[in-house]
Amino acid sequence: MAISFNFFLLLLLLAGSTTAFPNFFLSPSFYSNTCPQLHGIVRSAMKEAIRNDTTIGAGLLRLFFHDCFAGGCDASVLLDDTRASVGEKTAPANKNSLRGFEVIDLIKKRVEADCPRTVSCADILALAARDSVGLLHGPRWNVRLGRSDATAAEQNAASFSLPGPGSSLPILLTMFAAKGLDARDMVALSGAHTLGRSHCSLYRERIHGDSNIDPAFSAALRSTCPLGSGNATVTAPFDRTPGRFDNMYFKDLVAFRGLLKSDQALYGGSLVDPLVEIYSEDNAAFGRDFAAAMVKLGDLSPLFGLPGEIRLNCRKVNA
Repeated sequence: MAISFNFFLLLLLLAGSTTAFPNFFLSPSFYSNTCPQLHGIVRSAMKEAIRNDTTIGAGLLRLFFHDCFAGGCDASVLLDDTRASVGEKTAPANKNSLRGFEVIDLIKKRVEADCPRTVSCADILALAARDSVGLLHGPRWNVRLGRSDATAAEQNAASFSLPGPGSSLPILLTMFAAKGLDARDMVALSGAHTLGRSHCSLYRERIHGDSNIDPAFSAALRSTCPLGSGNATVTAPFDRTPGRFDNMYFKDLVAFRGLLKSDQALYGGSLVDPLVEIYSEDNAAFGRDFAAAMVKLGDLSPLFGLPGEIRLNCRKVNA
């Protein structure tokens, strides 16, 4: 008997691959003896950064996701291009869109001053992403630490492993399952779009052509994002509270006000509708599942010891 496509998707809801799994080399207490002030240094720097620019939290959360999804949580996304190597920053999904590098540089400088040659850039990025969420009224979780930094970038992985703004639900489920992340993880992590904004070029097609969109919502967006090239600087928030980590993103999906095609793909006759509805009604449930999914995301293919290193400058490998 042939297996229906919907049945295949249901299997993806229940299980993914084994790419993300509890890694016993990682521990929240990894630096307890070697850099006990690490958490305070990162949190203090993140408070300063968000006080100066509330949008930087969304940038750092996205930076962590793009690092982990392209070859693992190894800080390869932080590497600058060199004559010998093209980094991930210029991959199509990342070019001119990733932010927060200067904040990581600042944190690394402060950490090195207190704990030289001890804490990896990969772990600093993981902590900065966690504190970005917490400082913007979202959940906190224990970050498992002990990663090494990659000595090379993976532009091909960055080019082909990351979901795009036009991704359908089957594509999203498949891409997350390939990383060992199930449907609940995928929906919860998509809720990171409760923070930040997107460029007109990424939602123009949706607001001018899709039918599964609130008419008043699309009309308001079309006034500043017309067909054609438009203004490259025009952006719109992902939800109605872009500076606060909450469940407004899911409330907007239920109202058919998802900004990107990949956002609204989560709701409107899909197999994950029940999860979206739960999160739209229960902010605490969303927070719990998001925190759990972030721990799983942080377990994606971390490096330990060699062939990794503890970079002294997050933008380049050690000499």
